[in-house]
Formats: sequence, structure tokens, C-alpha cells
Amino acid sequence: MKFKTKYILFPLVMSVGILLSCQKVKEVGGCQLSSSLDGYELVWNDEFDGTEIDASKWSYDLEDGCQISENLCGWGNNELEYYTDRPENSYLENGNLVIKAIKEIPFYLGQHQYTSARMVTKNKGDWKYGRVDVRAKLPKGQGLWPAIWMLPTENVYGGWPKSGEIDIMENIGSEPNRVFGTIHYGHDFWRFNSQGIELEEGESNFAEDFHVFTLLWDENCIQFQMDGQDIGEPNTRSTVLPTTYPFDQEFHLLLNVAVGGNLPGNPTGATSFPQTMEVDYVRVYQEK
Repeated sequence: MKFKTKYILFPLVMSVGILLSCQKVKEVGGCQLSSSLDGYELVWNDEFDGTEIDASKWSYDLEDGCQISENLCGWGNNELEYYTDRPENSYLENGNLVIKAIKEIPFYLGQHQYTSARMVTKNKGDWKYGRVDVRAKLPKGQGLWPAIWMLPTENVYGGWPKSGEIDIMENIGSEPNRVFGTIHYGHDFWRFNSQGIELEEGESNFAEDFHVFTLLWDENCIQFQMDGQDIGEPNTRSTVLPTTYPFDQEFHLLLNVAVGGNLPGNPTGATSFPQTMEVDYVRVYQEK
């Protein structure tokens, strides 16, 4: 399978990040991240082979963020979904976890047009460094926003984005042949560095087949991969200069399908519902 790597350089990306994209991995910030599992051991996993979601491994973020703060309504991104822990929105089927975004008719609880699920491992799976592999198949359509990502378990450096965010995989549902990996950071204001990878024309898109999305992470570097192919260049301590490098603390995993919002835009009449993200497995490795 062939891929095209694209560098998505948003206005807030530091200029040093642009310069780094021209260098080889081994030359950037001392990065020596290996794609081999040699030297790693499996420390946490979910194969989703049972009949019920394992509550010892997963919890839920619920509702629409308004219950936390007015500033978080729509989860801070003007999203339209209302997250639930109902079996209609998340369940196991055929050895996969299914997160389902539903267009509700009539509206859920009388006011929410869309429901979905946002599952988290916080205080049940928290890691500092290692490798994370998630094999998943994505939804498709305008207004869909599936994500496999990580947040700090303790905001050691302060509230978002000061303590960081690691987006292993995000996808805009109207672009089913492209995914991207992103870090968010900034002790003074919000900064981010996002790089994408695109399937070649004619290849099955991310809504048609499962693909493995990978985070390689050590004390100096963060590298995203898809099916073993690097997504752009590694993010290093140099990448985030002159701000604090917050990626030296424990982070936990989140899996969700958002509907609407700043990144994908809102669904249209042509968007088909329900839409699902299917996850075959989550595997977390750390050095022996």
C-alpha cells in the first residue's frame, strides 16, 4: 500500500517546526524511535472480545461539556453531539468496540439532535512514554470527527493547553482518505503542530478498511504512524520551543466520534446516520 505524506502547517505552528520537517528522523532532537516491538512489553490492552465493555478499563465523558463550564459547551469546539454511556452509542460486536453517532428523531432528552460516546481510560490506564497501537475503521461523511487521542491525567503544567494534548489520529469525515496526528501545547497561548498522511488514489479509504494508528513516545520525541508509515517528522523538545515541553507526564487515552464542530463543520442533509468507529484493539507497550 502506498501513502503520500503531507505536512499541514497551521498559522500557530512554530517556525522551528517548519524547519524540522526537512530533516531526517535520526537527525532531529536525538530521536531514535524504533518501529520494532523488540525491547517492548505489553502493559495494557483491550481486544474487545467479550460481550460487554470492560468497566475496569473504560469510563465515559458524558453530556456536552456545558455541565463543566459555559466555556466548554460543545466541548470547547462547537460540537453538536451529546455523549452518553448508553449501549446504543457504545457496545461490543464481532470482536470490535463500536462507537456509534446517532441522529436522534425525536431529539434525545428533547433537545439533543445527535448522540455519541467518548470513552476514556483516565485512572484506569495512564502511561508515561511507550508505544500505543489502535486498530480502527472510521466513519465517513460531512460533519463526522473521529479521534484517538490522549490527555494528561494530572494538569501538572496548568490547564489546557499548558499540560499538552496528543492526538494520535483525527479525521475529517468528508475526507475519508486522510488522517493526521497533532500535538497541542503552549505555556503562554495555544500552539499546535499537525501533520497528515493520505492514501493514494484507488486505495481503500479509512472508512472501508481497518488501519493501525500508532504513537511512539519517549522523553524527547513523539512520532505518529499509520500502518507503520511515519506521519511526518517527529515532534521534539525543540519543536515546542520556546514553550514548555509538557509531554513528560502520564497521559490517558480517549476514543470518540464527535459530530460537527470547528474542525469538520456541521453535517448536511447528505450526511448519512448512524455512523460508527469500530476499534479492533488497543495495545499499550513500554520498554522492558
